[in-house]
Amino acid sequence: MKNYLTFFLFLTMTAASAHGPVPGRLPPSDLVRAGLTDSDTTAGGTARLCEQVTFSRGLRYGESEANVLDVATSATKADTPRPVLLFVTGDTFTGDRGAPELSRQIQDQAMCFAARNGMIGVRVNYRLAPAATWPAGAADVAAALSWVHGNIDLFNGDAREIVAVGYGAGAFHVATMLAHPELQTAGADVAGVVLVSGIYRVGKDASDSEKAYLGGDAAQYDKRSVFPGILNVDVPIVLAWAADDAAGLVAQGETLKKTLCGAGHCPRSTLLRSRDGIANAFGLDGSGESLAEPTLLLVRQLEARGLP
Repeated sequence: MKNYLTFFLFLTMTAASAHGPVPGRLPPSDLVRAGLTDSDTTAGGTARLCEQVTFSRGLRYGESEANVLDVATSATKADTPRPVLLFVTGDTFTGDRGAPELSRQIQDQAMCFAARNGMIGVRVNYRLAPAATWPAGAADVAAALSWVHGNIDLFNGDAREIVAVGYGAGAFHVATMLAHPELQTAGADVAGVVLVSGIYRVGKDASDSEKAYLGGDAAQYDKRSVFPGILNVDVPIVLAWAADDAAGLVAQGETLKKTLCGAGHCPRSTLLRSRDGIANAFGLDGSGESLAEPTLLLVRQLEARGLP
């Protein structure tokens, strides 16, 4: 029966995706959970962190085969809608350095961190360079956010309390979407942002990965950066980079922080001891300073302010 429901839902969502970048509302949540939930967390750290967490995988939010997302929820039912942590990760603009299965396990751990702390975890898969160039990544983030706004209530999520977590190349995509209103779709707003070790303005010394996404014409890089649009973002921002990041990444974070502070919108910042993957950045391996505390503080502040 489960296989039948999986096949039925796959056909339904595939057909929906052919009619536009953001599919319509999903079927009722009990059908979604029956058809698209798996329990394939691996042995070791992921299995331990993901106990009592349910995954709904491969939910299509756009036209491309890459436009899918996963949702992680706690098996413990909450009385009220829960905040959402939306993860947009990527070591580079052309993809993760690790094996796909390893990358997914690491990202699963971050999603389980969200679910085990009273939130809904959402992981966004997006188009990669060189097949997809600027602004495809930011456009995919906007489309995924629109999907979340339209469907997250089926998972008991609160669309008014979405915190977008951008990691690596994902930080650029999240920041770009916010900094360029022309790339935003209906319902693409967020209540807060966490940006981790991102590149926010590429220079003439762009890497091959950055050129693959932003193009070979350096004269276009300033227009495709997050400046000055990021200065108009009025939601809370948590900014982080790691002590062992390359000097260029550290400079990017420091420049963004200084610029935002100069504009009167100083972000909360965190220096990570290391960030070998998004789970490590949240301290799930027991490493020192992490994103866990400032992220949870941000979410609790959003809950306390009582959005209408």
